[in-house]
Amino acid sequence: MDAVTKRSIAEFICGDGEGKYPIYRSSFYLTRFFQEIGINATHDGTSRNPWTYSVIEKLSGPDLQKVILRLASPKLYGGDREKIRTAVKTLNAILAIEGLKVNIVGIEPQLIKEKPNYDFSEKETERELKPLPPPDFNRLQLESGISEILQQRWIEIQICIDHNASVSAVIMMGSMLEGFLMGTMQKKPQVANSASNAPKKDGRVKHFADWTLNDMIEVAHEIGWIQLDVKKFSHALRDFRNIIHPYQQLAYRTNPDLDTCKISWLVVQAACNDIAGWLKKNEN
Repeated sequence: MDAVTKRSIAEFICGDGEGKYPIYRSSFYLTRFFQEIGINATHDGTSRNPWTYSVIEKLSGPDLQKVILRLASPKLYGGDREKIRTAVKTLNAILAIEGLKVNIVGIEPQLIKEKPNYDFSEKETERELKPLPPPDFNRLQLESGISEILQQRWIEIQICIDHNASVSAVIMMGSMLEGFLMGTMQKKPQVANSASNAPKKDGRVKHFADWTLNDMIEVAHEIGWIQLDVKKFSHALRDFRNIIHPYQQLAYRTNPDLDTCKISWLVVQAACNDIAGWLKKNEN
């Protein structure tokens, strides 16, 4: 199983992100989860996601299957239908790339093989990503001061790329995308909050400050701020952005090269121009 898939499973187990995952697990419950299915792992107090990935990374065959089936088990969620639905939907989205799927038969989850299908041609046509000029941030009437910051970051990203500072560049790209999305949400709060996939807590949409970049990307695509191709690649950029923390980069075992950096830059350029185009069409 690919390392990216295992990392997604680890994130599922930790459960950060209300609405995306059915259960949040603290240190005690991470240990309990593994030990209840016969895997000898005790959380050592370090960051939860990297630690959980370190456990999942070593698993294969029957033990990895135990983890997957337990995450889909209705028994784990006490029969809560909403949590079960969320678990199966999210887990199958993770497993699809591996040609796997979880079905619930009665109260027992089953892991089956399924041919992956990533043909989006019937819904949306992907475009060729090309270098684009920066949008005119000053004309978008965002919150005071943010336009100047975004303009400066665009310039600094290009400087990083020109000098082969790939890690710095992708971190800046992620922060720029997040900043532009946040600025657009602040400008159009009713539009963002009305999205069906807007993150919620206790039945109410969270304050924008509590949204993750993942939340912003998903909502931005649903309400038409960014196209499908940008959404998909933005999630990859989000993962790279997380390596701003050195130990996160160590856990991911990744070091983006210049080619990855240039591709990510095309994604950010496309995203910014998509958003700017939407704002111009919806100025009132």
